Amino acid sequence: MITIEDMPSPVTVKVCHLSSVHKRYDVRIFYKQCRSLAQRGYDVTFIIADSKGNERKDNVNIVDVGAPYSRIQRIAKTIFKVYKKALAVNADVYHFHDPELLSLGLLLRLKGKKVIYDVHEDLPRQVLGKAYMKPRLKKALSVFIEWFENHTAGKMSGIITATPFIRDRFLRLHDNTIDINNFPLLEEKFNNTNWDHKKDVVCYVGGISEVRGVKQMVQAMEKVHNGTRFNLGGSFESEQLHTEVKQYKGWQKVNEYGFVNRDQVSQILSESKVGIVTLQPIINYIDSLPVKMFEYMLAGIPVIASDFPVIRGIIDKANCGICVDPENPNEIANAINSLMADPENAKKLGTNGYQAVLSKFNWNIEEQKLFSFYDKILDNVSSI
Repeated sequence: MITIEDMPSPVTVKVCHLSSVHKRYDVRIFYKQCRSLAQRGYDVTFIIADSKGNERKDNVNIVDVGAPYSRIQRIAKTIFKVYKKALAVNADVYHFHDPELLSLGLLLRLKGKKVIYDVHEDLPRQVLGKAYMKPRLKKALSVFIEWFENHTAGKMSGIITATPFIRDRFLRLHDNTIDINNFPLLEEKFNNTNWDHKKDVVCYVGGISEVRGVKQMVQAMEKVHNGTRFNLGGSFESEQLHTEVKQYKGWQKVNEYGFVNRDQVSQILSESKVGIVTLQPIINYIDSLPVKMFEYMLAGIPVIASDFPVIRGIIDKANCGICVDPENPNEIANAINSLMADPENAKKLGTNGYQAVLSKFNWNIEEQKLFSFYDKILDNVSSI
């Protein structure tokens, strides 16, 4: 089989990543996949829609088609703009990251292009977890999405998924399906602070929402021992939720950072002794692999996580934290108190998690899977 290494230098294979939804510096798309492919020698373009203009960063060409004013405009106009830009790039491989771009992927396939569908979420199951939607509407929408996704995804050149659980679903549709997990970049230094210099601080960093457990985390702080603080980094999904949790007694122990960039994430994790990722038991989270859990492990701090089978399997095997009922603030508080009361054990659990990331749960390993997948796509003439 001819691989990229066997091709004449310089490598001129053009790759175009597409998204109408994600941020330009999305960690999975830009910092991991696009940068890795560019470092390997591909000519990489990332088409996005945020009205921040075009730029070249880390050898990746970022092309902006402009942010939509509404969701309706995004569907009606932005997708077509992304498609036009994609055609102008005239790439050898197109790699898209949003289900709403499936029709775009089909059009590119009809033009003889090699197209990869990157499935970040199990969308039909995600819809079923929407609390604000009526049950009948959720069911009908979920069935339609799964039908459409199944009908179109099988026509792509290959499928990448973010977890093994999603991979197993798509393997029934396409033999060329692989999971490339969203494990952390080893280059990110999350453990710059000596353990003995850390204060009694726990943290959560990421999107802040009810289904990600912010209510239970803040309520748990009411019951933790005096002196322990909670570093909360990220944006609230709504001002209504923000206002509600600020009324909880536990909010008095919260250090709120708001939206944080990668450097600020590193600082928060370096200063903390415990990382919390208590996703609520909705259908789309039960089999997920939360990237924040692995970032906490890379930071060398123990994890308090939802007691779901997949998560428990990782934490128990690595011996790197405590699993709790994510709906029970008392269990979360007890876990925090036990780790703060035994700093040597907490440090040991954190070290175990760090070693597990170094040996298994890191982007360096997933990057090689990405390279092999691209080699297969480029070599497989029958995929055209």
